Amino acid sequence: MKHRRIPTRRAAIAGGAVVALLGVGVTFQTANASEEAPRTTVKTLSAPAAASLAATLDTSLGDDAAGAYYDAAARNLVVNVVDEGAADAVRKAGGKARLVEHTLAELTGARQTLKSRAAIPGTSWAVDPVSNKVVVTADRTVKGANWEKLDQVVKGLGAKAELRRTQGEFKPFLAGGDAIHSGGGRCSLGFNVVKDGAPHFITAGHCGESGSEWSDSQGGAAIGTMVDSQFPGNDFALVKYAGDTAHPSEVNLYNGSSQAITKAAEATVGMKVTRSGSTTQVHEGEVTGLDATVNYGSGQVVEGLIQTNVCAEPGDSGGALFSGDAAVGLTSGGSGDCSSGGETFFQPVTEALSTLGAQIG
Repeated sequence: MKHRRIPTRRAAIAGGAVVALLGVGVTFQTANASEEAPRTTVKTLSAPAAASLAATLDTSLGDDAAGAYYDAAARNLVVNVVDEGAADAVRKAGGKARLVEHTLAELTGARQTLKSRAAIPGTSWAVDPVSNKVVVTADRTVKGANWEKLDQVVKGLGAKAELRRTQGEFKPFLAGGDAIHSGGGRCSLGFNVVKDGAPHFITAGHCGESGSEWSDSQGGAAIGTMVDSQFPGNDFALVKYAGDTAHPSEVNLYNGSSQAITKAAEATVGMKVTRSGSTTQVHEGEVTGLDATVNYGSGQVVEGLIQTNVCAEPGDSGGALFSGDAAVGLTSGGSGDCSSGGETFFQPVTEALSTLGAQIG
């Protein structure tokens, strides 16, 4: 029997109109920070290895941690700290210590202030470890009294926050890695996974509800049923395959080849990433922020997202964001398109897999 093959894809967020998608060029700023001369050898690391070290140091440093980012040119992990004792611990672990003004707890507090006092549709905020600030972004729909309110709240946070404007409009990208269809909607497949020994795939939660059936062609026979969908709050969903559809653990590169996916990895600011989606196919960029909150309006607020500069457009939602052979994110939404650029946001794959009880495979 002939098997149909559905390659896995990454998703990205389009510039211009923020849509649900699945990456960012980092400008290495020195605002409120100073580089410290290393006392031990700084390790040369791949992006996934840097993410793993960052997670380990975040746990061990506790309140002394102030964020980290990946210097892709030097292939080093740069770790922000607020005292010399923590800096020594970073150096001993092979990271590059950087003394900064604001602790991660202070920046988290700034995020909570924004959540309680400036929950305005068309806004997003994320911690930027490079500038050691919370970067707040407002789309073109934020104006008048809402803009004035947002501006005042951000100013009240002082040096801990910065307000920026994007020309696009934040929204989830519903339309359609490989295209997947349900009813009149199209999204993109994220990654093939295994749950309880059975083949499934993950995509964006805003693409559909539990119980919806999905096909690999418009009007085609169902290849699977969505068994879990989480949106808003999170933005991921799980579809269980039916029948004999092939389910390789790879992402479609739209050039006749594919990228094998062997694991999931945490994102790190500065990590170079690629996304694949059924509308705009393959685009590259970098991670620019972590733990981002996006308010798409109508009560659709999603937290804990990866922010990138990878473009995306409607239909790329749910698609794959990856770095080498590691699955990183699922396209959620953004502002813009692949002509003008814009911010893009992705649901972390590691969180989706943990919550769903699934594994890459």
